[in-house]
Amino acid sequence: MTLQSMTGFARHAVQDNHARIIWEIRSVNGKGLDARFRLPQGFEAVEPVARAALARHFSRGNFQAALTIERQAPKGAVALNDAYLANILEIAERLRSQYGLAPAAIDGILALRGVLVEPQEVEDEAAKAALDSAIMAALDGALLALGEARRAEGRSIGVILGHQIDTIAELAQRARNDPSRSVEAIRARLAAQVALLLDSTSGLDETRLHMEAAFLATKADIQEELDRLDTHVASARKLIGAGGPIGRKLDFLSQEFNREANTLCSKSNAASITAIGLELKAVVDQFREQVQNLE
Repeated sequence: MTLQSMTGFARHAVQDNHARIIWEIRSVNGKGLDARFRLPQGFEAVEPVARAALARHFSRGNFQAALTIERQAPKGAVALNDAYLANILEIAERLRSQYGLAPAAIDGILALRGVLVEPQEVEDEAAKAALDSAIMAALDGALLALGEARRAEGRSIGVILGHQIDTIAELAQRARNDPSRSVEAIRARLAAQVALLLDSTSGLDETRLHMEAAFLATKADIQEELDRLDTHVASARKLIGAGGPIGRKLDFLSQEFNREANTLCSKSNAASITAIGLELKAVVDQFREQVQNLE
């Protein structure tokens, strides 16, 4: 399965015998599945059906869906509402005589709502069913197009995440191979610390002091953190390889990566390890930002 971003846009139109149906759908990041619909008046019954269709295609994201129906003008002549027009003209003449207003222009009068009556086409049950079917066909097309747009971005995010995971693995290996972790370096550092304490303090048990120093060195060892980083790297690669809606799982792994990076920095007793830990934290932050976009 392919990774899928939660960000995308799609527009799909279908031509019915009497109208052109257009769906536009946008999606952005979201913790769950949330959809808002903007529908023409009289088409409110479309929402629950459309919401169920959207839930069949996607599991996460905030969606905004807009339906536009462009009806063809019905055939026939435009009629004049004589009674309404007579009333308008009477009012206009009264205003002219009382207040000295200029006579009303014919184009202004005709532009008034209700003066001209367009022919109405009676929509039977068959035509209504055909329109409903066309609306759902247009929606299915828009949802398929949106899914492809989200998958295309998901593939791009997958490439970025792969590079970031490789960087995390490389940093863990650098920390593992850092000269400060060699037996000789640790022995020299401990010897220097013990010598400093013995020179500056009297009455200390040298053997006990060596034992305490060795204990502190063991406590500061970062091998467990490096091993867990390797495990998390393997898990992340497996999840990305499997694909599907893995955003939440990768977000959890990003928290684990961050925890190990923080512990590595806190346990570090060498500037080189601290520098690697800080670089690791920066990459993990970038990793988590990308993960937030995945379904």
